[in-house]
Amino acid sequence: MKFRIFSPLRLLAQTVHGMGKRVLIVALGMAVSAPCLRAQNAAEANTDKQTIQMLLQRIERLESRVAQLEGTNASAARTEAAMTVHPPAGPAAGPATTPQAAPQTAAQTPEPEQESEHLEPERMDMSKTLLRIRGFGDVDFHGIDQRGNTNAFSLGQLNLFVTSDISEKFKFLGEIVFESGPDNFYNVPGGRRNEFAVDVERYLLQYSYNDYFNLAFGRYHTAIGFYNTAYHHSTWFQTTTGRPLLFQFEDSGGILPIHNVGLSASGRIPSGPLGLHYVAEIGNGRASRSPLTDEPVQNEVDENNYKAVNLALFARPEAIRGLQVGFSAYHDRLMPLGQPRVDETILAAHAVYMLPKFEWLNEVVLVRHGPDGSSHVFNTPGFYTQIAKRFGSYQPYFRYQYINGSDREPIFPDVGRIEGPSFGMRYDASESVALKLQYDYNIARHIQSYNGLTLQLGFTF
Repeated sequence: MKFRIFSPLRLLAQTVHGMGKRVLIVALGMAVSAPCLRAQNAAEANTDKQTIQMLLQRIERLESRVAQLEGTNASAARTEAAMTVHPPAGPAAGPATTPQAAPQTAAQTPEPEQESEHLEPERMDMSKTLLRIRGFGDVDFHGIDQRGNTNAFSLGQLNLFVTSDISEKFKFLGEIVFESGPDNFYNVPGGRRNEFAVDVERYLLQYSYNDYFNLAFGRYHTAIGFYNTAYHHSTWFQTTTGRPLLFQFEDSGGILPIHNVGLSASGRIPSGPLGLHYVAEIGNGRASRSPLTDEPVQNEVDENNYKAVNLALFARPEAIRGLQVGFSAYHDRLMPLGQPRVDETILAAHAVYMLPKFEWLNEVVLVRHGPDGSSHVFNTPGFYTQIAKRFGSYQPYFRYQYINGSDREPIFPDVGRIEGPSFGMRYDASESVALKLQYDYNIARHIQSYNGLTLQLGFTF
């Protein structure tokens, strides 16, 4: 509001001329108070400007906080989907494209670019640090026509996926899995049936400097090939009812060091439209075969001073959306009890093409074991190919897999040769529940071929 200020003398003359004494007194009062009102109005205007400025600053802070929370939620969802680049090293980043097999609530969204703007020490803000827990599980009914086996309902892994933002650059990631026995190390059963055990499958402190350099400390999924860092401990994310034979977990008959304890680094490589990424890892490696009762993942003590190293490179070219091709090389030194030292080299290559309604996965692995003092090297090749197409809520799929290990293999002679096709159908009943039906035909070297059928209900909560 603006006040027009009249001259007191002019106002007095006009008032005397047309009004009485009482009106004259009122007019004199107005003339005297007008300058005060003008001063008060100016002061209030200044106060309003300051208030508006403070409100604008407050709005900017709130908008910044909302953007930060949205970025955090997107990062957590992408990590839960377990496939951001590589889980270990910045394991929300690794050699895997984000699976798009099903309409998942934990939808993978690109993580905002992270740039280092200052070098102040990172501090924990208790008002911003959130502990998030996401659950996954499955219940199966399965049976095979192999003599001595029965059909049964089975409880799959109950997986609690835990994440927390410690600060802007430090995050925690963990996977705690409850599963029933028995174990199966290198295709040799062990442990007791129908008893639940608890395993900490991933345990990582992650540091994100920028898009080109990320670190992860702890227990991670080794960046061998594609599948191991794209799909973690939840069948719900997978198109099929289970992992390929090549990438079975160590306690489920797998032949690869799926887990490792150590340090992992990952990030982008400046390469323009090629979209190159790297993963470099060093850790304890896996325990040697003997004795089989030992935990294959060396969580606390390494059986020797030699450390396992792994290097992976992969590309996601912009010209072909959904394509990822890559290569990895792993080396370790194993010390089997009562046997010569064994040098282990694992070479892997993959080419995958994944779109929202189509996926085609192809991987080949070669495991080489060279005993000390011997010129002979034992080669165990393996591969799988998997293709799936989505039609609304239905997704039919096909997979063929193959492993061929020598009977004189120094680390896993019981594996032998096994191959065969799998056919299945996945039906997404909702965004959080998937029903799968899969038929398997397995051809093995030392046992009779057999048929298997699995009905699985997978879910997330």
